[in-house]
Parts: sequence; structure tokens; C-alpha cells
Amino acid sequence: MASQEAPPQPAYILRGHGAQVHSTAFIRSNSRLVTGDADGWIVVWSLEIKRPVAVWRAHEGAILGADAWGVDRLITHGKDNKLIVWKLSEEDEKLMSVVLPVDTPPEPRRQPWLLHMLHVNTMNFCSFAQTSVPSDGDSDSSKEILVAVPNTLTSETVDIFHFPSSERRHTVPNDSSFKGGMIMSISIFHHPDTKFLTVASGYESGHTSVSQLSSSGWKSLYISHPHTQPILSLSIDPMEEFYITSSADATIAKHPIPASAENVIMAVESKPLKILQTKHSGQQGLRIRSDGKVYATAGWDSKVRVYSTKSMKELAVLKWHKEGCYAVAFANIQHEQAYTDEPNEQSLEKKVGTMTVKEQRIWKSRNTHWIAAGSKDGKVSLWDIY
Repeated sequence: MASQEAPPQPAYILRGHGAQVHSTAFIRSNSRLVTGDADGWIVVWSLEIKRPVAVWRAHEGAILGADAWGVDRLITHGKDNKLIVWKLSEEDEKLMSVVLPVDTPPEPRRQPWLLHMLHVNTMNFCSFAQTSVPSDGDSDSSKEILVAVPNTLTSETVDIFHFPSSERRHTVPNDSSFKGGMIMSISIFHHPDTKFLTVASGYESGHTSVSQLSSSGWKSLYISHPHTQPILSLSIDPMEEFYITSSADATIAKHPIPASAENVIMAVESKPLKILQTKHSGQQGLRIRSDGKVYATAGWDSKVRVYSTKSMKELAVLKWHKEGCYAVAFANIQHEQAYTDEPNEQSLEKKVGTMTVKEQRIWKSRNTHWIAAGSKDGKVSLWDIY
């Protein structure tokens, strides 16, 4: 009999959270991993040394989401009804505590400099989404951003705020005939064809929709009802041609993103591109990798599953945690050409061969195809796969 291939094992386990990990995100060209837990703690880990470089309690409630704004700002969203922008550059990290949440520091931990704070609605556990504001000829696209969160009053529509002004710029209206319940997951982007501001939403009812802002106002381009339970997560394809939703049920669905209202054949498109019945209910934290080839989910059954975006077929099951997983993140796929003038394997080996040991460690940490999974057990598993 042929020996069965051993199941994949995590490359590293990051320990130190005292509560379930709700949020994971790679930032600064994969040099840092940000994790957030149910007690409001944020830990920024160096992927070079696999140790914390900044630890603080960002919120008095659970962390719903955290992500970078440029290279020196971090946005955190907490269940305490606050969305905060912190100043946190590599230089700022030197002043931060590295004592993990489970340990007691010799002196009180300091927080990073607080740049902006918004009071927002967090009744529905939906994390924020962000997109850059297109700029005319300015190379720094991170100067201004738009942040989408559930509406402060209703939880059934989306508010869009501008930073750094902290002004509310838009509220995405809902059709009065549409009964989707609370918004559970959102994404915001500018459509690559029309450049129109576009919002994809997932609802408590299992519905999902795409709305777009054109010169004639907000229009609904797509509404579908592929799930029987609340949508837990959605992720947009890096080329912004489709998006994928997961739910408390066992269904994963792939949806079109119409370019504009003029391109929608019927009044509103309503058919997913593909529906996958996985037989595994409660998959959340869905993320599509930056090359668009694979996506992963964090499962309530403690397993992380990796799927193909093209075929939607399951490719791998990552099993290490004993308790449910709530968050998953991919490292951005780096272009190796950025590290060498000649984009071929031989020149790349030569480039790596001339590095110091520390440079090689940094290069490897930034170019590994990491998957990070956060679990109810307070641990974060780091996997090197695909």
C-alpha cells in the first residue's frame, strides 16, 4: 500500500493572546502581522523574528478588524463602537511595549499616537472596509481613503467616511422592498472599468448585493440570495471581476461584479457565477489571495480550508487548532522581479546568495506564501503553503 501523505503542519505558532483571536492582517509588505482579540488587544508581530514589536489594548470591546493605512498608520475597529486610526511606523514601534496580553508588564503599556477616532455602529459584528481615493497624478495613493461601516442608526445600510477629514461622505440607500436585515460584511472599491465607487454587502438574511455610485446617484447592480443563514464574510477578487461569500450555512458562492447599471441586462442581476455546497457550516474570515488564485476560510470546526477561485474546489485542509477558527489572512504575493534586475531563477538565487544572514531572513519572511489563522484558543498558526 502506498503511504499516505502527511497532513500539512504550521511553520510557527504565535502565542500570547488571552482571548479568542478575531482579526489577522499582514501589513508593510509582509514584514508585520497584526492580530486582534476579543478583549480589545492588538499585537503587531515581526515576521522576521516571529515576536511582538508592539502590544496595546486598542479597544474596550472585541476587535472586529484591523488593517494598515499606508506604511505608518493602522486602523482598528472595536465592539466598543469606535473606529480608531493610530500612528504606528517602524520607528514608533521602538517606544511600544512588547509584553504580550497574557503577561503583566513592569510598567503600564503605552498606546500609539491616536490620529482619528469615529463613533460607529458595531451591533452586528461587521468590520470596516477601506479603499484609496483616486488622485490625479499623485504617486501616494494612500493620502486619502474612504472607510465603509454599517450605518449608525439602522445597521441595514452603509455609511462611507472620508479620512483624514473624518467626514461622512455617503450613505448607500436600501430599496424599501429589500429585506436583508443587518449588514454582516462589506467591501468598498472603485470599479476598474468605470472608476465608480462600488460597495458589496452581505446580509443577515443570506442576501448579498452590489451598489454603485454614478453621476445619477446610487444604483443597485446585483442582488442574490445564495445563503440560508447570515453571511459571515466576503472578499473581492484582486482584479475586481468577482467576489466570494461564506455563511453560517455550508454554502460558498462566487458572484459577478457588473461594471455599471448600463451593463446589467435585467433590472438587477441575481444569479451567482458558482455555488459550492461544502458540507462544512460556519466558514468565516474568507480571504482571496492577492494573486487571485486561491482563497481560504476559517472554520468553526477548527479547520482552515484553502480553495481554488477558478474551480471553487477544496485544495487543502489545515488542521492544528483544537477550537474554532475565526480569522484568516494571506501574505501579499511579492513580485520577485522587484528584488532583481533580471526576472529569472538563476539571478534570483545569485541575489539571495549575496545577502547577509539577516537580509536573507527578512527576504524569506516577506516572500513566503504565509497563511495566518486566528482561533478561539488565543493562538495564531502560521502556514507556508501554495
